[in-house]
Amino acid sequence: MTSPSQPRDPTPTTTSSRAAEPTSATRPPDAANGALFDALATEHATIYGYGVVSAHSTPDDNDLVAASMAEHRKRREELLAMLEARSVAAPLPAAGYELPMEVDNPTDAATRALPIEDDSAVAWRAVIEQATSEQDRAFAVTALTQCAVTAARWSRVLGVLPITVAFPGGSE
Repeated sequence: MTSPSQPRDPTPTTTSSRAAEPTSATRPPDAANGALFDALATEHATIYGYGVVSAHSTPDDNDLVAASMAEHRKRREELLAMLEARSVAAPLPAAGYELPMEVDNPTDAATRALPIEDDSAVAWRAVIEQATSEQDRAFAVTALTQCAVTAARWSRVLGVLPITVAFPGGSE
């Protein structure tokens, strides 16, 4: 699974007598909670990525950026509550992420936003595939649909054709 950006230091932080850093959560072994865990990690990275996109977007694209960020933040909060209700420790966001490309202007920003949504769609499709409850599957279908719609909006901004893909989050 790809993510919108990679953590600068993939080594989990640990609590020690010398450092006051939190301990990173361990991915749950069961597939359903593991997919939710991965989706949350992707949402953390997505929100960070949109912060960079926001800094370089045109005023015309600000509404789309703001709506996208709000959607991902809302989803992150709901997912945190879902994992907490299951007593599953949630992954912490990284202190920073390294984007796979420089973002220096509005075109770069819009170009970066599209794969952010595509990467999120991959994570949510995995949740759909691994879900063991109707509620998880419905949540993931909604998330995947929202990612696909937002990706289509960014495709329109960029003039990318086709504007949509047949199977969001997949390689079909």
